[in-house]
Amino acid sequence: MKLSPVFAIGHFIATLLFAVFAWAQVNDIDPAVYHKPSSLDAMLWFSFYLLIAVLFVVSVFRKVPPWILIVSLVACVIEMIMTGPGLIENLFGEDDFTMTQVSMSAEDPRVELTREFFGALIAFGAVLYLLLIQRKNEKAGG
Repeated sequence: MKLSPVFAIGHFIATLLFAVFAWAQVNDIDPAVYHKPSSLDAMLWFSFYLLIAVLFVVSVFRKVPPWILIVSLVACVIEMIMTGPGLIENLFGEDDFTMTQVSMSAEDPRVELTREFFGALIAFGAVLYLLLIQRKNEKAGG
């Protein structure tokens, strides 16, 4: 896939952003901070964000197989469905909406669920962008 230099730079910036997201997942196994920490969940999200970073790099040089992008989109939707109840509770529950609480303790897991929902939404947007730009380039003959 041939990208203009501006788009290529944008893809490398997105690569760095998702690499930082992946690195941040390592902290998600700290039981002193997170509600019901899961090493498996943290590793899956680390791997997923790292995959998206790699997809952005690959997309600069060649076409990414569409099935990888579609599977990634489905994974994002599944995560949004799983964390959506925490977002709804955060938005419409008795307590005020917050995403900046210092601790995601067992007493208030809605903060972490809200953050995970928005992380999945950002990932969904990024993967959807890759799929759409790839299809646009195919139609343009590039």
